[in-house]
Amino acid sequence: MNDTPRRGPIARFFVGLWDAMNFTRRLVLNLLFFAVLLLFLAILGAGPRTKPLQDRTTLVIEPEGALVEQYSSDPLTRALGKALGERGGEVQLRDLVRALDAARRDKRVERVVLRLDKLQAGGMASLREVADAIARVRASGKQVVAFSEMMDQKQYLLAAQANEVFLDPMGGMLLEGLGRYRTFYREGLQDKLGVDVHLFKVGEYKSAAEPYVLDAASPEAKEADLYWMNDVWQRYLADVAKARKLDAAKLAQSIDDMPAGIAAANGDLAKFALQGRMVDGLKTREQVDDLLVQRGVADEDSDGGFRQASLDEYLAVLDSGLQAVDPRPQVAVVVAEGEISGGEQPPGNIGGESTSQLLREARDDENVKAVVLRVDSPGGEVFASEQIRREIVELKKAGKPVAVSMGDLAASGGYWISMDADRIYADASTITGSIGIFGLIPTIPRALEKIGVRSDGVGTTRFAGAFDITRPLQPEVGQVIQSVIDKGYRDFTGRVATARRKPVEQVDEVARGRVWTGAQAKERGLVDELGGLQQAVAFAATKAKLGKQGDYQIRYIEKAATPFERFFTGLVASRMGAATLQHSDIARSLLAKASPQAAADLRFLEGAIAPTRGVPVKALAYCFCGF
Repeated sequence: MNDTPRRGPIARFFVGLWDAMNFTRRLVLNLLFFAVLLLFLAILGAGPRTKPLQDRTTLVIEPEGALVEQYSSDPLTRALGKALGERGGEVQLRDLVRALDAARRDKRVERVVLRLDKLQAGGMASLREVADAIARVRASGKQVVAFSEMMDQKQYLLAAQANEVFLDPMGGMLLEGLGRYRTFYREGLQDKLGVDVHLFKVGEYKSAAEPYVLDAASPEAKEADLYWMNDVWQRYLADVAKARKLDAAKLAQSIDDMPAGIAAANGDLAKFALQGRMVDGLKTREQVDDLLVQRGVADEDSDGGFRQASLDEYLAVLDSGLQAVDPRPQVAVVVAEGEISGGEQPPGNIGGESTSQLLREARDDENVKAVVLRVDSPGGEVFASEQIRREIVELKKAGKPVAVSMGDLAASGGYWISMDADRIYADASTITGSIGIFGLIPTIPRALEKIGVRSDGVGTTRFAGAFDITRPLQPEVGQVIQSVIDKGYRDFTGRVATARRKPVEQVDEVARGRVWTGAQAKERGLVDELGGLQQAVAFAATKAKLGKQGDYQIRYIEKAATPFERFFTGLVASRMGAATLQHSDIARSLLAKASPQAAADLRFLEGAIAPTRGVPVKALAYCFCGF
């Protein structure tokens, strides 16, 4: 057998170079082919994507996913997910409200149907904004019908605003009250694992880090939580009772008597809801569809057999008329939703730099005459919060009025970024306050000893390496950290006092880490007015002397999509593009990799205890006060 002659090093080099050139050529050609294919699909799918809205249309609002202020994923990811038929996702509060308000005035919309089973409702403030929009539709004389198979009490707050509420005979709906229970793991961390967590804070009500150092909630935390939760719950009962023409006290009593009431209904939750006048009838979805066919216009090609438009279709109709350049002055809305961290953060989180950049964009834009900061945040890092607050001050110096509209939550750092606005609006059930500071440092020498590992070495001073978590925390080091936290609290209360024109002592009385509802905060001077985003926009426009509603436009300032994202989003929204992607394994792979959820993989506290240059501990203004 003949041996194949081995090539020399020079020959091997040129052969390898030739192979690399061939690979590069094929790669470039394949990429060009893929781009041409996408362009071809876009052309095929071009044309009118928005079907015209006919007269006597029923608007079917069936939102699926979490109710949010701002999408946490980019347009490309959302478009791909929708094209591939993925379920869940997010629903923007602003979209729900504007669709309802438009339907109220739209002569082509005959009635509104609510199917809320798949809506993952947020906090009470957001729900009350949607509930008010539904009530406005009903007050306009248009019929609102709600149907559910299984409904929780948050979804029910919206359904209760309808003229008629129908529940599946095998379904259920219970009002149970508000609860807030947290997991405490001091014993697991300290006794079992040997991790000592050192907490430094100001304010006896600042309970955010209690789970790391206690086995149960402190009396102060329980006192404060029950105070604001009772206020929110009583308002919920009043809202439901008003919509359903019930007595709020009797409604509360029926919850206490629930076991006896359900037993009397032979365990039938649907019948129990009907007997309590929480719903108007028990019908299947098919029976409700038949009713809508009788009341509306029959359409055999539509789901349910009646002429209808979905929420997405109706929003597309509304957006189809917004292509022309609008010369009117602008009230800019900047959304600050999520935890506050340093640097650049994706949508759904607040970045000290990224959110500040959006506010600077509003300041530099000559068309923007006023700004509304929509806040839905439990807070976070103090320095990042201060960066954003400074931008609010600069906006006011530039002569642009600033209003804050608090959503579900604007506590701790969320209040820090709000306090310097010309006026603060909050819903009565907004959660706010929590003016306090804390720092958290774990040390793990005992944990290391459990596995036979120890830390040792030398330093040039007694404090060299003092903040190394593998070493015990010295009392003198704890004193340094507490001094930093004390200074942070003085900064916080001092800035609130200046912004709200109150003595520091008066601010301290309502601070100390305590949480308030919007109504309670207004009573204590932390909030100016009770109202939602619309009221905040109206104030900002009036202060900027923009005239009456209609003389100005509202513009959301958000991170702009890239040209590729805009192109690809348009492609997958087309009929041909969506049909192609639904059968593409490659597209599904791209979707899985495109999702910008890297930041969501990190827990907030893991980032909070990360070392920070120049400071011994990262000061936090954070509140675990959602429910």
